[in-house]
Amino acid sequence: MPAKKDVRPITHLKTKTADLVREVSEERRPITITQNGEAKVVVMDVETYDRWRDAMALLKALAQGEADVARGRTVKQAEAFRRAQRVIERAAGDG
Repeated sequence: MPAKKDVRPITHLKTKTADLVREVSEERRPITITQNGEAKVVVMDVETYDRWRDAMALLKALAQGEADVARGRTVKQAEAFRRAQRVIERAAGDG
């Protein structure tokens, strides 16, 4: 749950949008917007959002890797490096 100062009602967003945008941008902390007392949306600066997306992509890749291991879809390290080297060589040949 976000800290109390990081939660604002939707009326605050409606009436003080520029102030809210400035605060989020300067403090680099997301603000949760509530409607009828329920959390509905999060406002965050672009840099924080980009870092969050990168982190989620990494977590997704890790989860997919773990699922592959659990299903036995693995190859030996030497084979993985051979495959990677072939891809790199093909890409270098295209450029």
